[in-house]
Amino acid sequence: MQDGSREAQKDNKKSILLYPPAICRPRYGWCGADDINFPLLTLMYLVSTTTSLVACDERQVYDPAIQGYRPQRLSIASSKSSATWNSFDSLSPSYRSSFSSHPSFDSMQLPFPNGLPSPPLSSPPMSFLYQSTLTTQQKSRSTDPPPPVFQRLPYEIYDCILRHLTVFHKEPSSMSCETCHLRDLYALALVDRAWDRAVRPRLYSKVHIVGNDWPIHTKKFKMKSGVRLKLLRRTLRERRALAQHVREIKVPRLQADGEAIEAKTLDVVASVVMACPNLEKLIGFYPVYGHEFDRLTYALSTRPNVREHVWIIGENPSITERSLKQLPPGLMDYEQAGSFLHYHDRWRSLSTLFLCSQNHGVLERDVFVQSLNRLPSLQHLCISNFDVDDFDDVTLQSLPPLQSLRLQDLEGVTFWGLSEFSRTRSAKGIRQLALVNLDITYLSAISNILLHLTSLQRFTLVQESSPEVAAGDLVFQPVIASQQLHYMHWDILVPGSANKNLASSIRAGGFPSLRTLRTPSDHDGQLQMLCRPRAQVVLPSDKYSKAYRASSEGSTSDTARTLFTARKLAQQRIEDAWNTVKFKVVIEEDGVLQEVFDIQGFIGTIGSRISYYLDSDVPGSDNALIDFPDLISGAKEVTPRDGCTGMWNASHHTGKKWWNHTERCRYHPVDLHRFF
Repeated sequence: MQDGSREAQKDNKKSILLYPPAICRPRYGWCGADDINFPLLTLMYLVSTTTSLVACDERQVYDPAIQGYRPQRLSIASSKSSATWNSFDSLSPSYRSSFSSHPSFDSMQLPFPNGLPSPPLSSPPMSFLYQSTLTTQQKSRSTDPPPPVFQRLPYEIYDCILRHLTVFHKEPSSMSCETCHLRDLYALALVDRAWDRAVRPRLYSKVHIVGNDWPIHTKKFKMKSGVRLKLLRRTLRERRALAQHVREIKVPRLQADGEAIEAKTLDVVASVVMACPNLEKLIGFYPVYGHEFDRLTYALSTRPNVREHVWIIGENPSITERSLKQLPPGLMDYEQAGSFLHYHDRWRSLSTLFLCSQNHGVLERDVFVQSLNRLPSLQHLCISNFDVDDFDDVTLQSLPPLQSLRLQDLEGVTFWGLSEFSRTRSAKGIRQLALVNLDITYLSAISNILLHLTSLQRFTLVQESSPEVAAGDLVFQPVIASQQLHYMHWDILVPGSANKNLASSIRAGGFPSLRTLRTPSDHDGQLQMLCRPRAQVVLPSDKYSKAYRASSEGSTSDTARTLFTARKLAQQRIEDAWNTVKFKVVIEEDGVLQEVFDIQGFIGTIGSRISYYLDSDVPGSDNALIDFPDLISGAKEVTPRDGCTGMWNASHHTGKKWWNHTERCRYHPVDLHRFF
């Protein structure tokens, strides 16, 4: 019988937990059962629902802001209500025995043989007892500790904290490195689950592995290099949910400049790429593609979300041997051309593409055109150092619509081809254009480019010879003009009339939207005179540059294309102007000379909205324009100097044992959009 009563109590508790008390009350209070004692039923209801009433309180349990909070039972001492766990002891022995020995209410022997008496008029209703019980429980629960505040914070607060932490570790003036950043993120992920959910996407969205491996790891795993890569591969393979977060991977530079990358290294990187289904970028690791199969190139071709890619086309022995017997086209066989085109089939999201030839690498015209047409999302394109048989004016006219274009060291591109390209429909949407070492002969080609490219906002021209006005051409001011251009990099190494024509065009109002002008080869200061005056152009770091040491030894000339030389000449012109008197203020009183003030001169134009800019695209470089060696060089990573060892944050009492790590360089990824 006792087992039956326990099962009945369990059934009652289940029904009360599944339904609110307002719904369960008619089942026991006004269901028409004449043999049920009303006071006993009320007492049994309160006793059996002491904890279930807490679970039914919507204001405290179903609040979505409080997660993981489990209500506790009321203690005997804290409850002042008559409905407590000791209420059974206050009943008479007959009541307790009848309750414990009968399995159901129907078989109970009640002390009222004539049935259940009607409740008195003064007895409180069931709803009042329920409300008073809730009030008592709420008062007793008010002494419980509140839930942790981090469980109720929105995700935006976590994201803001993590963004500030990233800026602290990765800003140019920071003493930290990528290892210290990952260490802090890992420590935050161990705080609780809320922090783990916030940190995990940032910890795995950009995986940057910089520098050499820890010697203890290389000794433990018996490998010379690539320990962290293999550990990362194992983690991503075992935990596919983490691999879904990976968007960008930085592979450590394991070879010095000029050394060939081993096939084992390519296979390990390829296996890491295959473990990341949503990979978008592979930075800091650009092997040479010699028209031969390798696993890394194939692995990247299978990632549909790739956003940027750098092709470095190297020399192929079979193509070189074939070029000795025949002339192009036809140097690439069918398999080589088909494989290169097939790699672009799945890159539907690719927006940035770099094509660079190294050591006379060959990529024929048809392959150029077909591969670019297979990229529907292509917006930024850079083509560099290809032979005249591979890329010429005809290939230039076949380019798809772009937003950014850089043409560098292309013998087959002439001033005529550039003028014709500016009139095509594909060139109408170009906003950034860079022409580097194309040796444009006539200034009319540059004038046509700026005239027809109505969306152009940034223009870069770098070459040694000065483009001149063709003999017999009529010259009208402004010679060159652009209404939307707001940034110009103008670098003509050999002095000529190009700087003079540009200065006259700016003076004539040909560039009303121009705000930044960078001219490392402003030999006579004509362009500096048109910009906003500056008191100081040189930087404190110039005395540590290689050009400064070379100039102190007398091995450089004033026509060298370095920013140190440009800043030194610009500062010298400013100081020379300070030593000359430009205005005189004469004060007279009643025809008697009282005082005369001399106002020194300056370089620039008062009220000009153009800034004279002589900073580099790459911090710390003497070259103004970023180039491919800045992208593919890994000298700083292989042999770091004054790198980070983690000791900048050694505030722990154990010092070096706590924060020390292998010395690694402070890596700052190169943004490919700086090339345009």
